[in-house]
Amino acid sequence: MDISALTAHNMLMASESNSTAKLRESLGTSDFVGSTDEELLAACKEFEAYFLEMVFKEMQKSVDIFSPEKDKSTSQLVDYFRDMTIQKIAADSTERQGLGLAQQLFEQMRRNYGLPVETDGND
Repeated sequence: MDISALTAHNMLMASESNSTAKLRESLGTSDFVGSTDEELLAACKEFEAYFLEMVFKEMQKSVDIFSPEKDKSTSQLVDYFRDMTIQKIAADSTERQGLGLAQQLFEQMRRNYGLPVETDGND
């Protein structure tokens, strides 16, 4: 087996596990009872970015079905960089506009944890 294929495969697996690990670290063990709005919203945005990343990756898989066979020695490296690009696009999309999922999660979590609603002074 070509050593570059092994390296690319390891990079791909690290990329995938980094997203999952980052989300698990933010959401998995956290108790948001004493968190600030900024911390809670950041966690919700991370979840939305992860969700978008998974949607984009599944969309890419449906396109790949119809593509011709690729060179195996470089395809894993290309897959790694494509995954990194998808992660970046998902994070940027969430930060700029998003689906509104993060905001809905944020408002629901604030209610669930009994956090006070901050007003902007216009009420």
